[in-house]
Amino acid sequence: MSKTPDAGDSPDSKALSRRRFLRGAGGVAAGGVLAQGLIGCAEAPARATAQEPPEPAAPAGGETLEGELEIELSINGQARKLRCEPRTTLLSALRHRCEPALTGTKEVCDRGNCGACTVHVDGKPALACLLLAVDQRGKQITTIEGLGSPEKLSALQQSFWTHDGQMCGFCTPGFVMSIQACLDKQPKASLEEIKRSCSGNICRCGTYPAVFEAALAVARGGK
Repeated sequence: MSKTPDAGDSPDSKALSRRRFLRGAGGVAAGGVLAQGLIGCAEAPARATAQEPPEPAAPAGGETLEGELEIELSINGQARKLRCEPRTTLLSALRHRCEPALTGTKEVCDRGNCGACTVHVDGKPALACLLLAVDQRGKQITTIEGLGSPEKLSALQQSFWTHDGQMCGFCTPGFVMSIQACLDKQPKASLEEIKRSCSGNICRCGTYPAVFEAALAVARGGK
């Protein structure tokens, strides 16, 4: 005699049971993933806090953790305190570390080839891009700002203005500083002496004739 199937053994009952099983298993898996995500979110701030670097210590002895030093330079007759790294050039210190900034000294080639960054160090012309700022402590530094101001130009600055000795202006401060050093040493300098004094200065605009006229005018007692 054949066995009569129970209601629970019907095909529909078996399919329903499988669906319930899969649905239940999927819910358990999703719950596990959600729980892990919640646990991970809860642990993330703790991990981030644990990995944060400690607060930097306060500077001591005039030196920061980045290696900067506090130095004092004599610039245009005034003592100027500034912070810089031992590798900082005088050019960079003048333009970026002084307050207020001394931007008259121009940064053009930054290789000592153009003369635009010429300053006076102890009365002699020097290229600021080739000097370390820390090495200039105890020396007298003069920049283009130290020769005159827009309200009161020096004789050479005024002569450059009168004779159109400048165009774009990038090279002008370097020419003025180089020629001024020559005139300080030889007030009645000749054309050849003036040319020699600024032989390391480059003018890309080609205003050399006007530059020489301006310099000669001052050497001859004019403007």
